[in-house]
Amino acid sequence: MSKVKAGLIGAGGIATIAHLPTLKAHQGRVEVAAIADLDVDRVAQVAEEWGIPGRYTDVDALLEAEKPDLLIVCTPPSAHKEAVVKGLQAGAWVWCEKPPMLTLSDYDEVEAHEREGGPYASYVFQHRFGSGARTLKQQVAEGTLGRPMVALCNTLWYRPHAYYDVPWRGLWATEGGGPAMGHGIHQMDLLFEVLGDWTEVTAVAETLDRDIETEDVSFAIVKFASGAIASIVNSVLSPRETSYLRFDFQDATVEVEHLYGYDNSSWRWTPAPHKAEDAETVESWRPHDNTPSSHKQQLAELLDAMEAGARPRASGHDGRRTLEFIAALYQSAETGRRVRRDELVKDGIYYTGMHDENVIYQKPQES
Repeated sequence: MSKVKAGLIGAGGIATIAHLPTLKAHQGRVEVAAIADLDVDRVAQVAEEWGIPGRYTDVDALLEAEKPDLLIVCTPPSAHKEAVVKGLQAGAWVWCEKPPMLTLSDYDEVEAHEREGGPYASYVFQHRFGSGARTLKQQVAEGTLGRPMVALCNTLWYRPHAYYDVPWRGLWATEGGGPAMGHGIHQMDLLFEVLGDWTEVTAVAETLDRDIETEDVSFAIVKFASGAIASIVNSVLSPRETSYLRFDFQDATVEVEHLYGYDNSSWRWTPAPHKAEDAETVESWRPHDNTPSSHKQQLAELLDAMEAGARPRASGHDGRRTLEFIAALYQSAETGRRVRRDELVKDGIYYTGMHDENVIYQKPQES
């Protein structure tokens, strides 16, 4: 296969910190032909730094002039749908930053523009793609560790008040939600990657300290089709930051703790007492290779999918599951009731949005 021609939409931090280094790491398979951003000076700066020849101020001009094979969307969330749809309409495969879309209706509208064999739209859920997650998912599928029973999924991060000075942050219309949507989405996606489909959720969400429209913390209890039960916490109020997942099976506890990415050193397999003396079996549980979670690994699989004309992971139904859960989390928090996945419908407040505008998130008054 000849080199994939890529174009980037958005020249902000996620493009320069994550995507352009990733593309450079795959320069044998991909060439970066162009970049677009509303900020002309920013486009010029990034293009000069990374040696990108094509420079544009909107997605239409880039698509028309460059006709890329792959469009990478690094814009704020409210601009995702337009760029992804235009990319698909132009015949480009699309890789879009999280959150995939602001609503389930937007997600379904995008999927309607895909075609069998490609192009497809996929989304950045890079924590699925490390060797730790791959190994554990296989063990769950094969029943190696026994039945899954209990799980914890904590995204305990810290974002100061100044973080929300960026105009689009902390607003339902432009960010789609608080830490459940913009921060914990990665850990929750990894939870579902390992344990499979969720069936119901009971949640609370509050604004405790930040001056924002959305929540700054949420708690949820989720049940899975397997029978397992998990707790999920998403916070931007936690000074000692961590991303922590724990899975308790009949025969072992498996944990991963990191912040923004893991390798094998972040994972731990602990046998149950009745397995502790079987050292050979316990050693066999650990990953045999060390592939960190990364944009780099996800892009490698996406390029393989493009070459094969196959739907990539983190797209279609596979990419929708986490967004469905977030919509249900907000619905449960705002209605005060349990929400079952089989109750979700393709209409209503939590299909065309993530939030009932009659529900006001307001931080407590300081005494």
